[in-house]
Amino acid sequence: MTKPELLTPDNCQIIFIDHQPQMAFGVQSIDRQVLKNNVVALAKAAKVFDIPTTITTVETESFSGHTYPELLEVFPDHPLLERTSMNSWDDQKVRNALAKNGQKKVIVSGLWTEVCNNSFAFSAMAEGGYEIFMVADASGGTSQEAHDYSMQRMIQAGVVPVTWQQVMLEWQRDWAHRETYDAIMSLVREHSGAYGMGVDYAYTMVHKAPERVEHGERLAPVAAGSAAAAE
Repeated sequence: MTKPELLTPDNCQIIFIDHQPQMAFGVQSIDRQVLKNNVVALAKAAKVFDIPTTITTVETESFSGHTYPELLEVFPDHPLLERTSMNSWDDQKVRNALAKNGQKKVIVSGLWTEVCNNSFAFSAMAEGGYEIFMVADASGGTSQEAHDYSMQRMIQAGVVPVTWQQVMLEWQRDWAHRETYDAIMSLVREHSGAYGMGVDYAYTMVHKAPERVEHGERLAPVAAGSAAAAE
């Protein structure tokens, strides 16, 4: 049974597997724009907390296409570990990267859940002794059933299911950690949907902070047909 140990910036690493357009085209378990938003948000959070990060790709030139530019923009200096195998564990570069990063807790975001994520998780657990945290909403399968049953199969084997925002807030843990507070709030406002809108509202309407973007002059209402309207 997995120990109930929280994720911290010091006890884990993260791997992004095959976030490439041809792989995303096949995803049916989650809206693909939502998927990309979640993947990029997770990547930005990993960068804020300086989480050791591995990016691996499969058959880029012959089939899968180039990794999301929004993901690469977060880690412009990271090497892309190219593979032929659907199972990332089969590539020695990936094993070496995980070993070099040193942490046994591995957070996984990848495509597809039922193939690349599943096979990597089982192999890394069985052969590498890693503890796997599968980011369900930053991964996708070729159908809802494919994703869901793969997640269930992995959970039965000891994989820990998580979501991207859960991981980010577990890293933050305490809002008194001011060194990361502003960066995380900025990330939330950009990527966290209704939560982010609520933060914007609280900042500007309750705390009277300035809006976070500059914009044109806000013109006062003028009733149609009034003297002011004629001017």
